[in-house]
Amino acid sequence: MTKITNLDRLNRKLKQLPIVARELIRAEMAKAADEIVGMMKRLAPVLVAPVKDRRSGALRDSIGWTWGAAPKGSVVVAAVASKSDDMRITIYAGNAEAYYARWVEFGTQMMRAQPYFYVSWRTNKRRTVRRLGKAVRDAAKKVAAS
Repeated sequence: MTKITNLDRLNRKLKQLPIVARELIRAEMAKAADEIVGMMKRLAPVLVAPVKDRRSGALRDSIGWTWGAAPKGSVVVAAVASKSDDMRITIYAGNAEAYYARWVEFGTQMMRAQPYFYVSWRTNKRRTVRRLGKAVRDAAKKVAAS
């Protein structure tokens, strides 16, 4: 039978992995969410407000992301969930003022769709998954090097 050398050292490094990985993954998740939200805001139409023909940026301003659950009344584009709420990120649009977020995205019988929400998510989804995978690999390398 072969004896494994430095088993204690390996176990210490393996215990460090979740902590380091969590920090790197959270940073990458936040960076990806910022990029997706930025693209959504650029694509969101600025609608003509019903009061005095002013342009309203309420829809654009309602787009954001948060750790945990989305604010009440918003449309959720994506939620990357985990067992704990501190590793769950939610991208959303809409609020009490911009209640029409769904209607703009999907259209109605009276208005054509002006997609900004899912288009941005689908465009960035593959890159986001790659970045998270890289963060996991980098965490493993960082722990192994220490």
